[in-house]
Amino acid sequence: MKIRPLADRVLVKQVAAETKTASGLIIPDTAQEKTQQAVVEAVGPGTEKDKITVNVGDKILYDKYAGTNLKVDGDDYLILKMSDIIAVVE
Repeated sequence: MKIRPLADRVLVKQVAAETKTASGLIIPDTAQEKTQQAVVEAVGPGTEKDKITVNVGDKILYDKYAGTNLKVDGDDYLILKMSDIIAVVE
C-alpha cells in the first residue's frame, strides 16, 4: 500500500524507542516513553499558507500528542500537519 499525504500533511515513520541506557541497563516496555522522533517518508504539496519545509529522509522531532497513527504492512506510521513538526535533527 502506498500513502500520499495531502495539503500540509507529512507521513513519517516513528523511530524505535531506546531499550537500553548508555550504561547498559535494559528499560522495560512499561517504563519506555513514546518517542517523538521520526523519519519523513512522504510529504504533501503544501498550501499557500503552509509551505512544506522538510524533505523525504529528514529526521524530525514532533509534538508529543500530534498526528494520526496508522499501521501499514506491519510498520507504524504517523501523519502529521507541518505545524506539528518542531525541528529537523541534523
